[in-house]
Amino acid sequence: MTKDENSTKSDINNLESMKLAVVDAIEDIKGFDITVMDVRKLTSMTSYMIVASATSSRQAKAIADNVREKLKEKGYAIRGTEGEKEGEWVLVDLNDIVAHIMVPTTRAYYNLEQLWGEAENRRGHIKSDNNEA
Repeated sequence: MTKDENSTKSDINNLESMKLAVVDAIEDIKGFDITVMDVRKLTSMTSYMIVASATSSRQAKAIADNVREKLKEKGYAIRGTEGEKEGEWVLVDLNDIVAHIMVPTTRAYYNLEQLWGEAENRRGHIKSDNNEA
């Protein structure tokens, strides 16, 4: 295996690990209806968008805090956070992954899953990109 192939494999494993860490951090604070969308073919801004629901703006803020905390602990850089003041829609930008945590009415209104196309995986069915045929 060449150096470039090793680097690519490492990047894929790192991205997969990061994606699972975000989902775990959301689930830790009882976020629900988690959708993971692979948007690599749709945009160069990010690789994955993760959308999750929270029962209240307070819970949305707590979930975003937990995502930031858990990913910093694992050594991932946090680019920024938006929407924490209001809490109806909190976005955590991790560069390769953007997490959107929303209360259900806001999520239904913006319907990011429809906007960005069919979801790659639903909560509980997350699989490695390496296992695809």
